[in-house]
Amino acid sequence: GSDDIIAGNVSKYTVLPAGYCGQPKKGHLIFDACFESGNLGRVDHVTEFEYDLFIRPDTCNPRFRVWFNFTVENVKESQ
Repeated sequence: GSDDIIAGNVSKYTVLPAGYCGQPKKGHLIFDACFESGNLGRVDHVTEFEYDLFIRPDTCNPRFRVWFNFTVENVKESQ
Protein backbone atom coordinates (compact mmCIF):
# COMPACT_ATOMS: atom_id res chain seq x y z
CA GLY A 1 0.00 0.00 0.00
CA SER A 2 0.90 3.66 -0.01
CA ASP A 3 2.10 3.38 3.62
CA ASP A 4 4.92 0.97 2.69
CA ILE A 5 8.43 2.18 3.40
CA ILE A 6 10.17 3.19 0.17
CA ALA A 7 13.74 1.95 0.46
CA GLY A 8 15.40 2.69 -2.89
CA ASN A 9 15.12 4.62 -6.12
CA VAL A 10 13.33 3.44 -9.24
CA SER A 11 15.82 2.52 -11.95
CA LYS A 12 14.66 2.77 -15.59
CA TYR A 13 11.16 1.72 -14.49
CA THR A 14 8.75 1.44 -17.43
CA VAL A 15 5.13 2.05 -16.50
CA LEU A 16 2.74 -0.10 -18.54
CA PRO A 17 -1.08 0.02 -18.44
CA ALA A 18 -2.77 -2.78 -16.53
CA GLY A 19 -3.15 -5.89 -18.68
CA TYR A 20 -0.71 -4.68 -21.35
CA CYS A 21 1.71 -7.30 -22.68
CA GLY A 22 4.57 -6.73 -25.07
CA GLN A 23 7.28 -4.20 -25.72
CA PRO A 24 6.76 -0.65 -24.44
CA LYS A 25 5.37 1.81 -26.99
CA LYS A 26 5.89 5.55 -27.28
CA GLY A 27 3.96 7.06 -24.39
CA HIS A 28 4.73 4.25 -21.94
CA LEU A 29 6.79 6.41 -19.63
CA ILE A 30 10.17 5.35 -18.27
CA PHE A 31 11.05 6.85 -14.88
CA ASP A 32 14.60 6.85 -13.52
CA ALA A 33 16.09 8.16 -10.28
CA CYS A 34 19.13 5.90 -10.04
CA PHE A 35 21.71 8.68 -9.91
CA GLU A 36 23.22 10.97 -7.28
CA SER A 37 20.46 13.02 -5.62
CA GLY A 38 17.65 11.01 -7.30
CA ASN A 39 14.81 10.33 -4.88
CA LEU A 40 11.83 8.78 -6.69
CA GLY A 41 10.85 5.67 -4.76
CA ARG A 42 7.69 4.41 -6.50
CA VAL A 43 5.46 5.15 -9.48
CA ASP A 44 1.82 4.07 -9.82
CA HIS A 45 0.02 4.32 -13.18
CA VAL A 46 -3.43 5.91 -12.80
CA THR A 47 -4.36 6.84 -16.40
CA GLU A 48 -2.47 7.60 -19.62
CA PHE A 49 -1.92 11.14 -18.36
CA GLU A 50 -1.83 10.60 -14.59
CA TYR A 51 0.72 8.92 -12.35
CA ASP A 52 1.14 8.85 -8.58
CA LEU A 53 4.78 9.50 -7.69
CA PHE A 54 6.20 8.67 -4.27
CA ILE A 55 9.28 10.63 -3.27
CA ARG A 56 11.75 9.14 -0.79
CA PRO A 57 12.45 11.21 2.32
CA ASP A 58 15.64 13.23 2.63
CA THR A 59 18.62 11.15 3.75
CA CYS A 60 19.62 13.36 6.69
CA ASN A 61 16.10 14.07 7.94
CA PRO A 62 13.39 11.49 7.14
CA ARG A 63 10.63 13.92 8.17
CA PHE A 64 11.22 16.06 5.06
CA ARG A 65 10.44 15.65 1.37
CA VAL A 66 11.29 19.14 0.17
CA TRP A 67 12.75 18.36 -3.28
CA PHE A 68 12.42 15.85 -6.09
CA ASN A 69 14.86 14.69 -8.73
CA PHE A 70 14.16 12.09 -11.42
CA THR A 71 13.95 11.76 -15.19
CA VAL A 72 11.10 10.77 -17.50
CA GLU A 73 11.70 9.30 -20.98
CA ASN A 74 9.65 7.89 -23.84
CA VAL A 75 6.95 10.57 -23.81
CA LYS A 76 4.80 11.12 -26.87
CA GLU A 77 3.70 14.46 -28.22
CA SER A 78 0.92 16.13 -26.19
CA GLN A 79 1.29 13.65 -23.33
